[in-house]
Parts: sequence; structure tokens; C-alpha cells
Amino acid sequence: MAKVITAKDAAKLFQDNMTVCSAAFGLAGWAEEIAIEVRKRFDEEGHPRNITHTHAAGVGNWGKGPKGERGECVWAIDGLMTKFIGSHAGSSPTVIKQINENKIMAWNLPLGTLIQLYHEQGRGAAGLLSKTGLGTFIDPRNDGGKLNQLTKEQGGDIIEYIPDFRGEEYLFYKAIPIDIALMRGTTADENGNITCEKEALNLEMLSVAQAAKANGGIVIVQVESLAEAGSLNPKLVKVPGIYVDYIVVAEHPEDIMQTQGTSFNRAFTGEIRVPLKGSMEPIPLDDKKVMLRRLTMEIKAGYKCNFGIGIPTYAGNVMSEEGCADKITMISESGSIGGIPGGGNDFGAHWNIEASCDQGDHFSFFDGGGLDFGVFGLSEVDKDGNVNTSLLNGKIMGVGGFANIAATAKNAMFVGTFTAGGLKCKVEDGKMIILEEGRYKKFVNSCPQLTFNAEQSLKKGNRILFITERCVIERTEEGMILTETAPGIDLQTQILDQMEFKPIIPAGGPKTMNPDIFLSEWGKLKEIMENK
Repeated sequence: MAKVITAKDAAKLFQDNMTVCSAAFGLAGWAEEIAIEVRKRFDEEGHPRNITHTHAAGVGNWGKGPKGERGECVWAIDGLMTKFIGSHAGSSPTVIKQINENKIMAWNLPLGTLIQLYHEQGRGAAGLLSKTGLGTFIDPRNDGGKLNQLTKEQGGDIIEYIPDFRGEEYLFYKAIPIDIALMRGTTADENGNITCEKEALNLEMLSVAQAAKANGGIVIVQVESLAEAGSLNPKLVKVPGIYVDYIVVAEHPEDIMQTQGTSFNRAFTGEIRVPLKGSMEPIPLDDKKVMLRRLTMEIKAGYKCNFGIGIPTYAGNVMSEEGCADKITMISESGSIGGIPGGGNDFGAHWNIEASCDQGDHFSFFDGGGLDFGVFGLSEVDKDGNVNTSLLNGKIMGVGGFANIAATAKNAMFVGTFTAGGLKCKVEDGKMIILEEGRYKKFVNSCPQLTFNAEQSLKKGNRILFITERCVIERTEEGMILTETAPGIDLQTQILDQMEFKPIIPAGGPKTMNPDIFLSEWGKLKEIMENK
């Protein structure tokens, strides 16, 4: 039977040099009360020291909100957490600062691959064989996922390049021995069975628990309430009590966050379905709405679509506004399926969710080529159509689930502004007007890091499109082709002069983007989708 202890007692279980694995996504699943007590103990005693923290998704709130920085930032103090192994550090500003200052070692690995690695460790395997990351900065022939000079000089190699396994090349991700699995549920019974009825996401709780137990480690779960043994619905148990060692009942459940921005929304759990009209903030007619409208024109009815963080998360708003949300199945990397993806700080959760997969199982769907349509933020693109999402203008962000999903999506769509840093524009009289150009070019000769390899994607028969407020560029076997320009945009000064390379321009010039998407009222998407 699991033992019920306080968060303060749980903090005493964290010893020097341990590796802690969290099952969290932003603030979803984060056992915050335990993490805070670990920090308090360190401040008072100087222990635990030299903790390695590994987690699949980012764990933080971008330093925003009434309580300031949350998530793993509480451990970002000299001497406590000295190694970071995760897919995304961008949501934890203090952690990013420590990485940039070479105060901690840091490895950036793909989100889905990390979860699959935990799963393999749970059955005693020495690691994971995967094609994800080949030809990117994760590949050990490049940086091996190492994020700073300290890691390159003193950190070991946790990925191995396998040039020939049955005639194909792979990457081998080495096991990360886990001492403590840290996670959060809603209810625990006296036998340690854990349910997650108030959580928006299932995450990878069971895989993380199994990985810890296979290594002789312990499993600690923070919950909101304790129930009598045998009283929980067995079909709702996400982590059986046979894996759980310690339970901490939260003293301040009112502080628990379902997402980075929401304490609790019943529509995110599937408990209720809400009328979508009026539930989501309408998007004004601006550059973002134009890009999203152009994006949705590429979608066919029946597609299974994944919308990434940033601008792509609002594609569901446009689909709903056009009355087409029921024509496709919307998916998020968190394991959420159906309904409408939440935008902004609600990324990962879905309004009126229909199914909630464990996150690791969900990435098997991606890696297996099941995704019809993947939409990603447009960060930095080189002359060959390769994309960098992890190191932008010297700022470390992370690959998140991007490396898995973009590499396998049958249609990979990259959406974002053409330049960055101070860009100002507006839509007026059916035209795109650039008021002030961005300071940074996004279409460059070469990127400092690659997180998407266009050539490998094309070899799989996938389609690659870059959609901006002023033009559309498609990567084909011939190269980067400028296929469309927006009305009101000058080809030379506002496109070609704002790129470091010259794209292929078709004979007769690029087409004009559909003028209807620049009008305040559109209402044409359903017709477009039905005619595909």
C-alpha cells in the first residue's frame, strides 16, 4: 500500500545526485506543492544538490501570471538542479537563463521520443532506437542535442548514431536511470490507485512510473483528495497502486492549474460540452487571421489535423467561425483528440474533447505516419526549406513535439509572419499593408540549428508549405518556390529584399492569394473544402 505523507516529508526523499522524472505539460500534471518543499529544503539545508530533471514537455508558465514564474523554475537555483533533459525549456525563463550562462548542463530531445524512451526503460531496455532527429541538431554527428558549451565540454553523449541497422540509419537514445517519478493526479485511494478526472491531460504517468520502478526508484503522486480503498472506478485508474509508493494530498488545491492559464474548465475534461459559439475569443481581421484562413484552405474534409503552439492553435477558431469544425478531427500533441484546441496558455487542452490518449501512445500515431495535416509556427527557414525552432536569435527554446510531428506529417504547414521583431501590418481595403518591417529575417541562407529536415520529409512523399501574411512558399523537389503573393505586397521590396536567398519564381510570376480571405466576412471555407 502507498504511504500518505506531507509534501515536506516527500521533499526529504529527494537526495543528492538523483534523477527526477516529471510527467507534466506546462503546469498540467506538475506536483507543485512537493516541488516548492524541495526548494525550501534546499534553501534551509543545502540539499538535495545536483539533481537531474528530465521531462518530456516544457514545465512552466513562461514567467507569466499572478504568481510569477511557476513550474521547474522553482528549482532553478545554483546547486539544486544541475542537469536538464527535456524537449522544451522555453516556458521556464529562469532555467533558460541558467543554460545560457553555462550554469547547468542541458540536452534538448524530442518530446515524443523522450516518452517512448521512458516506456522502453519501463520494460528494462537499455534505450530506444528511433529515426526521429536524424539530420537535425539532435543527431550526434551535429550537436547531439546539447544546448550549451558546458554540456558540450563536460556532458556525456546520450544519443548514438547507428549507421546501419538492417540497411537503415537510426539514432539510439540511451536510457536515463530514474530515481524518482513525480506526478499529479486528482484522487488516490488508500491502495495508491490514481485517477485524473479533473486533469485536462493524461500525459505519460504510467510510463514514467514504470521507468522509475524498473530502475529501483520510487513514485510520488500529489492528489487533491484521498478515497477509500476499492471505491474508485477501475476504468478511470491511470496509475495502478502497485506502482505508487507515496501520496501527498494537496493543502492548497485552489492553486492547482489545469493548464498554464486555467484553473479548471469542465469542457477540457469532457465532463460537459459547451456551445462553442461565444466560448472562444473571436479573432479580429488582421495578419494572423489572414494566415489562418489561407492555411485552412489546404485542409480536406476528413483530415486528422494537429495544430502546434502559437498561431496554429487558433486555426480551430477559424474553422469554428466558418462552420467547418466538424469536418475534420483536431488533435494536439498532448494526447487530446476531437473538439477545438485551446489557444494561448490553454495549449494542449481541447474544448469539448472527445478522447484523451496517453501522450506517449499518441506519438506512436505520429511516428507511424497517421497524421494527415500538421501545422507549426514559422520560426526560421533556410534556403533548402529546413526549419529551426530550437535556437532563435540566440535564444534557446526547444524542439517540443515538433521534431516527431513535422517529420512525419503528410502535409507539413508552417505558419507565421515573414519577418520578426517589431513587424507591424494591417489589413485594409482587401490588401495587406506593411506599416513597419520586422528587424529579423526568417528566410535565411542557413540556420544555426535544424529541427526539421526538408529533404528527409520529401523522401517520404510529404508536402511542405510556408504560409505568411504576404506570400506562400512551397518546398518541392525543385527547391523553394514562391507560389503566391498577397494583394498590396510589392514582390521586390517586401518579399525578395527581406530574404537572404532568392526563391524560384514561376514563369509569369506568382499567383495572387485568394482576395476573399482579406475581407471582414469570408464564409467560403466550407465550399472550398467540399470541392477538394
